[in-house]
Amino acid sequence: MKKKSTSQSAFFNLRVLIAAVFCLGALAVALFAQTKSTRPTQQSDPSVGAQDAPGTQTPDVVRLMGPVIQNNDLRSLPYVAPNTEIEEKRLTRYPHPEIPSPTNQSAYPRFETLVKQITPPTPTMPAPLLTFDGMNSSQSGCMCLPPDTDGDVGPNHYVQSVNSSIKIFDKNGNPLNGPNGTTYNSFFLTLVGTPCSGLNNGDGFVFYDHVADRWVVSDFAFPGTLPGAGPFYQCVGVSQTGDPVSGGWFLYAIQHDPANPTWIGDYPKLAMWNSGGSPAQNAYYLTVNLFNGPTLAFQGVRVFAFDRASMLAGGAANTIAFNIPPAGLGDSYSLVPAGFRTGTPPSVNRDEFLLSVDSPATGGVTLTQVHGWKFHVDFGTPANSTLGIGVNHSPNTNITVAGFVDAFTTTTLLVPQNGTTAKLDTLGDKIMTPAVYQNRAGVESLWASQTVLLNYPNGPTAVRWYQFNVTGGNFPATPVQQQSWNNGNDGLWRWMPSIAVDQNGNTAIGYSTSSATQEPSIRYAGRLAADPLNNLAQGEAVMTVGGGHQTHSSGRWGDYSMTTVDPVDNLTFWHTNEYYPVTSSANWFTRVGKFQFPAATPTPTATATSTPIPTATATATFTPTATATATPIPTATATATPTATPTPVPTPAAPKALKPTHVTASSFTANWRSVTGATGYRLDVATNSSFSNYVPGYQNLDVGNTTSYNVTGLAARTTYYYRVRAYNGNGTSPNSNVIQVTTKNH
Repeated sequence: MKKKSTSQSAFFNLRVLIAAVFCLGALAVALFAQTKSTRPTQQSDPSVGAQDAPGTQTPDVVRLMGPVIQNNDLRSLPYVAPNTEIEEKRLTRYPHPEIPSPTNQSAYPRFETLVKQITPPTPTMPAPLLTFDGMNSSQSGCMCLPPDTDGDVGPNHYVQSVNSSIKIFDKNGNPLNGPNGTTYNSFFLTLVGTPCSGLNNGDGFVFYDHVADRWVVSDFAFPGTLPGAGPFYQCVGVSQTGDPVSGGWFLYAIQHDPANPTWIGDYPKLAMWNSGGSPAQNAYYLTVNLFNGPTLAFQGVRVFAFDRASMLAGGAANTIAFNIPPAGLGDSYSLVPAGFRTGTPPSVNRDEFLLSVDSPATGGVTLTQVHGWKFHVDFGTPANSTLGIGVNHSPNTNITVAGFVDAFTTTTLLVPQNGTTAKLDTLGDKIMTPAVYQNRAGVESLWASQTVLLNYPNGPTAVRWYQFNVTGGNFPATPVQQQSWNNGNDGLWRWMPSIAVDQNGNTAIGYSTSSATQEPSIRYAGRLAADPLNNLAQGEAVMTVGGGHQTHSSGRWGDYSMTTVDPVDNLTFWHTNEYYPVTSSANWFTRVGKFQFPAATPTPTATATSTPIPTATATATFTPTATATATPIPTATATATPTATPTPVPTPAAPKALKPTHVTASSFTANWRSVTGATGYRLDVATNSSFSNYVPGYQNLDVGNTTSYNVTGLAARTTYYYRVRAYNGNGTSPNSNVIQVTTKNH
């Protein structure tokens, strides 16, 4: 949740008011605790396929405002600055005081951790193929914390969203809509008559619809501050073509809850679902947490289905929505809708799936369930739409999982950092986006992740991930597999996960890491489909090493990251997340990277038989069940034809840096010659020729396999120096020559 800051005095009053609200919330929690024993608990539904019959529930049917046709190239839009915002307390199911708790680690575990950092296990997870910087806090212009880092990849573009802008890159990391991207205030400016026109407030989200070759972007908008009466809106843009820069957009707006105009929909999450059939389950699904704007009291969760077919055509569109009240949620909130990306499309008439976990009023509770809902939508006869069970839309089932503790104690500010006592927010009270649906050879699975706390209350945090078999449209009683990933208990804190699955069923999770001895960084881990169950057996790789940490007292981090799969090959993973190249209060940076599992080892050619030899290649199918074990892969007994040993690639030579181009008052393009055998280049930019004073974000910056890079965020009339190095899998070259450049006056 992002909140607008209008002045210092207004900010002070806002903080006082929020403190008063949460004091009242604490009193409510105390009263709740006294009566909690009388509250009915959610029980696992033995009929896991149960769904209310059509016509037995009453959905809200609301026409979206729009579309407004936006045919302009984003680069030609008038610049409308983002609203100056500041992150206050995160809105949660139950209020948690943001007072960090001590970790109280004993001396021996700390010694163990240091030893493991000195001699870590050798991972087999592949290194990044490319990384580049996404937007940073200076470019976003909104003074936001946290960035709400999100993004997705299409055939020709990577689109990243942060508070409160989107930035579009080609797939080499070159920006296409300006060095600072496009603000949501500019993007949605023509939605006149709604807060989307100039009052956007963040929590942005973007995804690529690979079935239609379209892009979807969204954020929320409201006038004034929080607490406040709104009105509160969701702004949605659907691209007219696969080109998000110049292909045009259809713009829509919807009030979060027209029947309760003072309610805000917080933490919006979206997904695409298209299972076809009659009625077609063809929608963009949106979930929000509902809070009363003036009091910030929790009201429930609202789930929307947007008429995808109409929005793709730029036509008038309805949304079908349900409110799940607290009585239907129990202790949970933050439902995540399932999205389809790789594999076979969902079976005909397959209802949308949604997942959540509990977030109790107090920490330290061992939880053993993941809650599952099914959403049946009928745009032709909206009254036939149903969500969950009964008048309160309770979960269709509660899946029994291995016990875990949500990553909070009396607070969610738990993650330690190197060199400071400031702790970071875990967001350890929810399933994280995305929830991934995949249908491989008729076996339907949901994949999800969250952050859990080990060794309560001391930590560290770990990434918990799941695979659920939902073949036939039914939730299982237990997962196919699950794990709390801590990389062999190496002492690092892992959190902010996002999960993705490639077309072969290989899984990857990107996340943040930190500890009392390591700066916050970006890493990822994964498993092959044929690996033993319940383990990210390919280990962990580093995407970006942080060069500093965050000292802001709010501790806000995230609020989410994103891992997705490239639709061109359905094999390459892309991840975006937050990091700090240097220590600062709140000057965050973001990074985008891609990686891919290596191709399966070629099967030896048999000489004794003509019978094909089964292999662990992409054609092998993995059919999980709730009690399944991995099936061993038969091996060939025939003599294999040896393959030639490849010649090692030498370390590349130093590149030659060239004169800069496109010099402005705040940027220039650094250029250099390509080097034979290089797979990428690293760039340094400094304010002195000895490179003892680096420009933040430009020390050893991996710019990928390119021969130019746009350096932004610079001061006018200032002299800078740059140099580059080439690298490949065998090492990094010496430095190039040094180039001097002075930015223009204005």
